[in-house]
Amino acid sequence: MTFSVIRSSRSLVRPSEKTPQGTLLDLSIIDRLPVLRCNARTLHVFRHGPEAARVIREALSKALVPYYPLAGKLKESSQGQLQIECSGEGVWFVEASADCTLYGVNYLDDDVVSIPHDELLPDLIPENEGIDPLVQLQVTQFACGGFVIGLIFCHCICDGLGAAQFLNAIGELARGAEHLSTAPVWQRDFFPPPPEQAKVTPLPNLPPPMPNYTLNHANVDITLDHINQLKQEFRQSTGHTCSSFEVVAAKFWSRRTRAINFKQDTELKLVFFANCRQLLNPPLPKGFYGNCFFPVTITASSESLTQASISDVVKLIQEAKAKLPTEFDKYLKGDSIKDGEDPFAPPLAYTTLFISEWGRLGFNQVDYGWGPPVHIVPIQGSSIIPVGIVGSLPLPMKGARLMTWCVEEAHRQHFLNQMTT
Repeated sequence: MTFSVIRSSRSLVRPSEKTPQGTLLDLSIIDRLPVLRCNARTLHVFRHGPEAARVIREALSKALVPYYPLAGKLKESSQGQLQIECSGEGVWFVEASADCTLYGVNYLDDDVVSIPHDELLPDLIPENEGIDPLVQLQVTQFACGGFVIGLIFCHCICDGLGAAQFLNAIGELARGAEHLSTAPVWQRDFFPPPPEQAKVTPLPNLPPPMPNYTLNHANVDITLDHINQLKQEFRQSTGHTCSSFEVVAAKFWSRRTRAINFKQDTELKLVFFANCRQLLNPPLPKGFYGNCFFPVTITASSESLTQASISDVVKLIQEAKAKLPTEFDKYLKGDSIKDGEDPFAPPLAYTTLFISEWGRLGFNQVDYGWGPPVHIVPIQGSSIIPVGIVGSLPLPMKGARLMTWCVEEAHRQHFLNQMTT
């Protein structure tokens, strides 16, 4: 897939009204996790939107008034804790145009590896600018009138739900709303570290050995009919219900295990991150846009997974989810560290598979005035972390798209074959 992109302007978009300046905001204990010191990168494809850059830029400036921390920058306190300095510097915004139609490049629905991400994401900010914004956007207008938003978001200030909430706020203002339907809530002090945590000997911070493999990309489309069939099979065998995510995750984990053919009794892990906003007492209010999630980890032997049915694996997933409130509370009280565990640091190995559900985050509902996106494309963050992202099929299709970097080249075709069974 090739096309030419011309970037016509680059600038900072600041809040349209006066916002607090110089205020230092503490981040939560989850925001401050080292694993979140990274940027999440995505492409959002819209079929139509004349003058999209102008409309989004104006709405972004308005949204940064209530979401003013996102116009700030990261800073470390004198105690070495990560904070947000409310500087009002703004969001980095790039306007660009492409020399083709979105139809001509299949709405970026081809192999993710072939998409020229670097052309559609904001380019590097010159060092002489002296800025490091928390949010960066590029709006690329295509010849057909459609557009693509390339988004770079600092993960330590928002999780996926929070980032989608911010984009939906921009969309509401772009459509002419005078007030947001959901007011943003900071509230990063929902569970301060307990005093005794300071007395605990920290876990050794040794860099893990680097895996010696390279993962290959593979997309798997799963129709709504097939998802419903798997859910029905689970109901018939257990008398209980399950979610679409659970059956997709179960099939993904078991079929990847069969495709790789691990040595007998190899310990395998499946890890996914669960929203914990409602597990706190009291629950976090609607509008909270920080990180509040916890890893659910399931462990099984390669032999048992190879022999298990999809329904059997769904049971394992549901059993692990049932323990989530207890495990999350244990972590927040510091008991995980006392026991020598770090649930946010599972082993990075070919035997650990991560899966993330994007379909319910809210990205697919964002509307800047011309309807929701046709397609959301995640950009690979690492070539050594086996991962699958469960998103929606590009409109108008119904079902799930599993976007993966989870197997070496030698196992790729076996994995794709297994996922069709």
